[in-house]
Amino acid sequence: MIEFKLPFLGADVDEGKLLQWQVKPGDAVKRGQVVAVVDTSKAAVDVESWQEGTVAELLAAPGDTLPVGAVLATLLEEGETMEMARRSGKTHEAGAVAPGTTASTAPDGARESQPGGVNVLPARPVPTTPYAGARRRTSPAARKYAEDHDIDIGAVAGTGPEGAVTLQDVQRAAALSAFSSAPSSASSPQPSPVLDRQAEMRRSIAAAMSRSKKEIPHYYLSEPVPMRRAQEWLLAANATRSLTSRILMATLQIKAVALALARYPELNGFYVDGGHRPSGAVHVGVAIALRQGGLVAPAIHDVASKPLDRLMEELTDLVKRTRAGSLRSSEMSDPTITVTNLGEQGVETVHGVIYPPQVALVGFGRIAQRPWARDDALCVMPVTTATLAADHRVSDGHYGALFLAELRDRLQQPEQL
Repeated sequence: MIEFKLPFLGADVDEGKLLQWQVKPGDAVKRGQVVAVVDTSKAAVDVESWQEGTVAELLAAPGDTLPVGAVLATLLEEGETMEMARRSGKTHEAGAVAPGTTASTAPDGARESQPGGVNVLPARPVPTTPYAGARRRTSPAARKYAEDHDIDIGAVAGTGPEGAVTLQDVQRAAALSAFSSAPSSASSPQPSPVLDRQAEMRRSIAAAMSRSKKEIPHYYLSEPVPMRRAQEWLLAANATRSLTSRILMATLQIKAVALALARYPELNGFYVDGGHRPSGAVHVGVAIALRQGGLVAPAIHDVASKPLDRLMEELTDLVKRTRAGSLRSSEMSDPTITVTNLGEQGVETVHGVIYPPQVALVGFGRIAQRPWARDDALCVMPVTTATLAADHRVSDGHYGALFLAELRDRLQQPEQL
């Protein structure tokens, strides 16, 4: 029996709320198929299965908030039946987290090891009194939250399947407890759902970035990159394209980063379990600002092997879906390096924070006219500053400098991107 778990969706996401199942018991599931939609603090994410099988049980109901690693559903392998699974003791409790489960990353080739997936539990009315049955199921996240906030979990009404106590139930109980103990104030405004979501996103980002700066020994390098050739090539290439099909400079920069990483692969991958896990493919996480505030960096897959027109189409689609709050789980879990461009905001140099468990981030500032020595003469040149933030546990300054030089050279040959 195959477990379908809530996958790793980024360092700043530790839980998700199940919004909808896209399959039902008895359905055949193919590799890469979307089986569920999960809401995080940043977006509604289409969760894909990376294994094939037949849906056996759906162990979570829409509305449940579950930690990363929770078993959401099970799949029967080819030739397997539910009776066989029961005899072997492979059935599961709703939202259970397997012992030792952690939020696993998904570098190249790791999708095979990522649990894939997925009889649905009917929606239940919210109980008005504590669940009066045998020992109730409680998610690890809910139990820990209750301990941290001195909440009697036995008095919390569970809204999960069969009265299971979810993290959301405990958080609601904590909020009610705080409210009841605070002085009443008729004029106190209630925060809107939009503001709550923004605050939750900022907390998630803060946790991930704090972890990054605490655990990752960053080093920074920058390199001025002349952009005249790239600009001239782009102008000529876009001359015959329609307005909607024109290539942006950001696409050239993303492709140049991916090609440079082919020569300097230590900057591409993950630092996990005390060591570097390089990735054979380059999945670039593109930093995208959300209109309501906050930041998401979903992946464009296999950047090095794609032509610029295809990359531009995928970048446009990714930005549109990100801002609409509709992403796929692989786009959230697969980035092997992040690229951010703040040139449109007038920023000249970007000193980014690495997104764990990645080991590097490349930033580009605005393209500005600067004095430039060329052929023993002084001229004016459009120049951008490329900055590398890298993990000193994996690479050193010399290696990083060579990468930036390679990146600079790639951008001098835009016709080869």
